[in-house]
Formats: sequence, structure tokens, C-alpha cells
Amino acid sequence: MPERPLLATTGELAGLLGAELDGPSDLRIGGVDSIDAAGPEDLTFIRSSKYAPAWAKSRAGAALVTRGVDVPGHDPSRRALLFVDDADTAMLSLLEAARERVAPPPPPPGVHPTAVVDEGVSIPASASVGAMAVVGRGSDIGEGVVIGPHCCIAPGVRIGEATVLHAGVTLLAGTTIGRRCEVFPGVVVGGDGFGYLPGPNGPVKIPHLGGVRIGDDVEIGSGTKIDRGKFSDTVIGDATKIDNLVQIGHGCRIGRGVIICGCCGVGGSVRIGDGAILGGHVAVADNIEIAAGARVGGGSALDQSVTADEPWFGFPARPASVSMRAIATSWKLPEIRRTVRALEKRVGRLESGDT
Repeated sequence: MPERPLLATTGELAGLLGAELDGPSDLRIGGVDSIDAAGPEDLTFIRSSKYAPAWAKSRAGAALVTRGVDVPGHDPSRRALLFVDDADTAMLSLLEAARERVAPPPPPPGVHPTAVVDEGVSIPASASVGAMAVVGRGSDIGEGVVIGPHCCIAPGVRIGEATVLHAGVTLLAGTTIGRRCEVFPGVVVGGDGFGYLPGPNGPVKIPHLGGVRIGDDVEIGSGTKIDRGKFSDTVIGDATKIDNLVQIGHGCRIGRGVIICGCCGVGGSVRIGDGAILGGHVAVADNIEIAAGARVGGGSALDQSVTADEPWFGFPARPASVSMRAIATSWKLPEIRRTVRALEKRVGRLESGDT
């Protein structure tokens, strides 16, 4: 097996992270993995005492450990522990540093010969337009923008500096996207919302005249769709992170630093406050308001507005204290049913005089 590329030695990692090293300083680290899957040249992490017992059976060469966590079964002559204030934060710093070493080089600036750019559009010298991409009339492309292969940029779209569009992204008319955003393959922004009225010959489509405004430092995962507004724009706030396969309905206003996990469906005109988190596969009905800082558990269905007092979850979603009582009660239903049937039989005998 070929030798893995060296990311760093354990001593170098300790210096980078300001860690207290317990073990050899010359161990080669070539990758990062979970504690159960890591190999001898991998680094893993132990965030709390809950995960510490797994170290004895792990094959990992080294681990980041939150200070104060006791790790049983550690042999400092063979493997290394790097004690840090917070293992998760240290791992994040390490991954960011490693990405710079192993990431593929960015595409070169310039327009690929097969790309189609309207003659009136000025592409900055620092920007890159990939193979078979299309950039429509009147588009405004910022410095350092990357437009990947097969992207479609409709007329009048505005893209802020240093934003990266991966392959196959479609930005339709009326879309504005801010600086330093990252949009992954297959995203479609600016399509019509799903709005119809009943008519004598079937549904009648409602025109959508708004656009989509996306702030700075936003990430949008593969296959996500963000609809244009019916009257005013659909708005995505700065630093919001949207996972794969998410549907954002027309006219939504999503705040700053919101996290929306995969497969969520957000209905039209929903308002989501700053810092709210939606777990995976959450369904949100039209016109609902989700308060700043609110938390909604995965698989929930929201049919009413949500406060930030406590997490919400369930189908339909309710405050956690309510949902937990409902779940606990539902688990007792078979026993309750047996008790009720026995009481019915007893009452029947009493009423008939049969004791």
C-alpha cells in the first residue's frame, strides 16, 4: 500500500493547536477519521468521557482530547493524546488548516473557450467561467467569482466577489447573490413559486414578479431550490447554511446564521429568525414564523408558529415538553386499551347482575 501523504507529525500538531502532548512527537499523521474507523496514521478526537473508553480498542495513532477527560487504556509509548480546551473546536481549526494543504487548486482565471458569455458582460480578470457555462445579458460578475462548468446565469443576475458556483448551478432572472458564498451542484435559484388558483379549466398559474436576494457568506447544498417571491423578494440572510435537497418557497424571509438541514420543505412566506436551526426533513407550512434562536427537531411538521423557549419536535410539532408527554402516553396505549377492555367487561357483568 502506498504511503499516505503527510499532513503533520504529532509534535507539529501540538504546536499548531497549543495542545499538551502525551506521547511521541514524531508520529506521522496522514488523515482524520472517527475513533472506530481511524487507522495508525489517522487522528481522531474525544470530546467527552462518553467516548474515552473507545480509545483502548481504536487503531488511531493520535487523538485530540478535551482537557479534563480521563482516557483509559492509553499507552504513551505507542500513541499520542493531544489535550486541548475543546476537542471539537481544535478539530475544526485542524480541518481548516488541512484543507489548505490538500484542496485541489482553484480553476484558473479566464473564460473557457466553450463558455457562452453575452458580449455586453464584463468578466473580471480574476474571475473564472468554466466549460459550457452560460452568462446572460446584463449580468454583474464580481472579482474572484468562480462559475463552474455547465452553470446557467440568466440575464441581469448579480454575483458578489469571491462567490463560488460549482458545476450545474442555475441562477434565474431576478437573483442577487452576495460575497463569498458557495453554491453546490444542481442548485436552482429564482424559479417561480408554486402558486395556483382554481379555474374552470384547471389550475391557473399566479405570476411571480419578485426575485431572490442572498446575503454574504451563504452556503447552499446540492439540489436545493429557492423560489422567487410573488410580490417582494425571497431573502436569505448573511452566513445562513442550507443543506442538500431543501425547498425554500416563494417570499420566505430567512434571517442571519440560520441552519436548515437536508430534505426540509419550507412553505411560502415563512419567516425564520436569526440563528434558528431546522433539523433534517422538517416540513413547514405556509406563513409560519419561526423565532430567532428556535430549534426544530428532525422529521417534524410545523403547522403553527414556533417560539425559542424550548426545542420543538413531533408530527405535528409542539414544544418538547408537550411532545415528550404525548410520546410517553402513546407507548402506554396498549396497556391502557387492555385495562379499558377489562373494565368494560367488569361493568357489563355488574350491570347484568352476573358477579
